[in-house]
Amino acid sequence: MQEAQEELALHFDQLLSELRQGHLNEFRELFLSLHIYDQAQFYQSLEEQERERLYTYLSPKELADMFDVIEEDNEHMKDYLDEMRPNYAADMLSEMYSDNAVDLLNTLDKSQVSKYLSLMDVEDASEIKELLHYEDDTAGSIMTTEFVSIVANQTVRSAMYVLKNEADVAETIYYVYVVDTDNRLVGVISLRDLIVNDDDTLIADVMSERVIAVHVGDDQEDVAKTIRDYDFLAVPVTDYDDHLLGIVTVDDIIDVIDDEAASDYSGLAGVNVEEVSENPLKAASKRLPWLITLLFLGMSTASLISHYEELVSEASILAVFISLITGTAGNAGTQSLAVAVRRIAMSDDKDTSFVSLIVSEVLTGLITGAVTGLTIFLIVGIWKHNFTLGFVIGMAMLCAITVANLAGSLIPMLMDKLGFDPAVASGPFITTLSDLTSVLIYFNIASLFLQYFM
Repeated sequence: MQEAQEELALHFDQLLSELRQGHLNEFRELFLSLHIYDQAQFYQSLEEQERERLYTYLSPKELADMFDVIEEDNEHMKDYLDEMRPNYAADMLSEMYSDNAVDLLNTLDKSQVSKYLSLMDVEDASEIKELLHYEDDTAGSIMTTEFVSIVANQTVRSAMYVLKNEADVAETIYYVYVVDTDNRLVGVISLRDLIVNDDDTLIADVMSERVIAVHVGDDQEDVAKTIRDYDFLAVPVTDYDDHLLGIVTVDDIIDVIDDEAASDYSGLAGVNVEEVSENPLKAASKRLPWLITLLFLGMSTASLISHYEELVSEASILAVFISLITGTAGNAGTQSLAVAVRRIAMSDDKDTSFVSLIVSEVLTGLITGAVTGLTIFLIVGIWKHNFTLGFVIGMAMLCAITVANLAGSLIPMLMDKLGFDPAVASGPFITTLSDLTSVLIYFNIASLFLQYFM
């Protein structure tokens, strides 16, 4: 691996040298011999002046192939387009796969989008305009219209002819979709089936009529689950009347999974995990709203402790174990939250009843709370030579963990039932809420047994 990286670095150095010296043919030969991903990495490592020279060395099609693999959320994408001549950029966007071009255009303001669309070929612009109208995070917003479709009354020979003619512009050719005269999806046939069957065989005789498709308005996360569950390389997208509109390919689904994972983790952490490249002021502005909100919730905990100030003054030993109980309960709540969000994301668990899940979480909380409580009971009893105090700490731990475990599961599940993103029930929020409830539990139990351990 290290040798390959060193070899690639030397290749990049040689490429940069050829580019700076203006050796057009040598640069093109070296550059086009690279894998498209490595081309994109080299391109992104260049300075603006070097990229401007590169645009004169590559055709819009060659640049489009590279831009198809650059993440559309790259913060420099807008700058890249601004560096190009408008006609060159429009031609490049026309050559990209439509779904990738749409993702890129969605990062621009409306005036820029209009400018590039007006410079494109009418047919390409019309296709992209149609995709731009679909709502974000739906099947329509991530589908591509570059696919191969045939009709059922064709022979394998004619279908292969269509495939050969359209393969160059199709995003994937491993599945060929069969439509009727009204463009309704009626079947699917794989490239393998086309190859192994006789040329004169009718498509209707060898196609599979059981087609798994998604609706154009389906959430992208549901589309990802469909591709995952069926091990598809692509899935067709239809409208309400089963008209074939496009396909979603597995490479787009990988991006969706990455985005959803980042979104869920951001929710659990209460911070945008994709802000690593931002300046400190901008990063702080995004973190502060959560922190200020949690600060006020934390003040409730501080006020509650203040309410029990007299109890703490009578038995100062109680103060020693506040952070232990709140911290452990918070950890238990965060664990429960993570499992709950994961459970909601798994479609297989949606058939499980809400009540049974709650019962399961309560039992889990009781078991973990009992074991943890028993452990701290023995530790405090031996350490402080006071098993009554150990019992109070242990009982508080048991109850606090059970409540935190239940809250960590119940809150995201309720949010999911109400149609909200369960990941919004962030880890910091659950932890702070657990602090509040565990303090309340702890001091109430302590007040009941105060006379026995004083």
